[in-house]
Amino acid sequence: MPSPVATADDSHWTDLHQDAIVLALLLECADDFVAGGVLCDKLDVPRAELLKRIDSLRARGYVIHTRGGLGYQLVEIPDQLGEAQIAPLLASGELGRKIHHFAEVESTNDEAHRLAEAGALHGEVVVADFQTRGRGRRGRSWVAPRGKALTFSVVLRPAIAPARAPEITIAAAVAATEAAREMGAVSARIKWPNDVECKGRKIAGLLTELRAEPDRVRHAVLGVGVNVSLQMHDFPEELRPVATSLLLESGERQARPLVCARLLEHVEEWLSLHETEGFGPVADRWRELSSTLGRKVRITGADPIEGDAVDLAEDGALLVRTARGALVRVLAGDVEHCTLL
Repeated sequence: MPSPVATADDSHWTDLHQDAIVLALLLECADDFVAGGVLCDKLDVPRAELLKRIDSLRARGYVIHTRGGLGYQLVEIPDQLGEAQIAPLLASGELGRKIHHFAEVESTNDEAHRLAEAGALHGEVVVADFQTRGRGRRGRSWVAPRGKALTFSVVLRPAIAPARAPEITIAAAVAATEAAREMGAVSARIKWPNDVECKGRKIAGLLTELRAEPDRVRHAVLGVGVNVSLQMHDFPEELRPVATSLLLESGERQARPLVCARLLEHVEEWLSLHETEGFGPVADRWRELSSTLGRKVRITGADPIEGDAVDLAEDGALLVRTARGALVRVLAGDVEHCTLL
């Protein structure tokens, strides 16, 4: 049998993989230089090939300083959303296997659904600089200024029954909260079911949508919106008491490609754990990160409920104990936090 012939596409992904290794090493030592010899050893390439990788990264907008005798230092990550900027920052995995970038779309979730219905693979991502009709839970609009927020959607093809779909949102909320903490929003917690907040101020939100048949999920789309570099004056006046950003929480400006890469890595980690070990470990971590459990809450909607948020059910429902002692399972509605128990 003849040996497989390498293609231009194979070479492209090999180059991206090597770029990712260089970036990972430079990011680990962001405050210092990394010797060229160390980079060559990690890549197992000669110095000439390393220079090609450095030039490739610089061509994508990465600012890398060189100093004789010391090596290379990553100084700045380009704040441009595209496969060329995001892919090199990703560890190997399925999420982010292909990144579709748009300057403007009505909704990244809508675009991801279209791609999924046309055969897009699990893990393909739609990212946009601006959404004209972005949405959150219950059909609410999600609007963010250009260049200061991150909005993306991931095509998922989970092998689960439709009734278990809320578990995806729970796992993604855990992932987004851990990523936010890693990037400096150390007080980030989860407000049931899908908001990430810091001391009562929303920093990120998630929305999972399905296309399903009675017994199987054809595909799911996970939409993520993060306030990255908004200052308080960037928010509408009515949102200022209840909104925040990574910049406001960490005191540091974060590059959106890096935020996107970190989120995708954490989501993949928690979805993989969910697939291999079930919902139990995901639910346990959600409980640890929850800002809702242990509070008196008010659930608004068609049938308002007031009571104590006591636990997360196996299907992702919030368990609320009313003043009369009834334990109510809440699967939908808006949660208002009242007081700590």
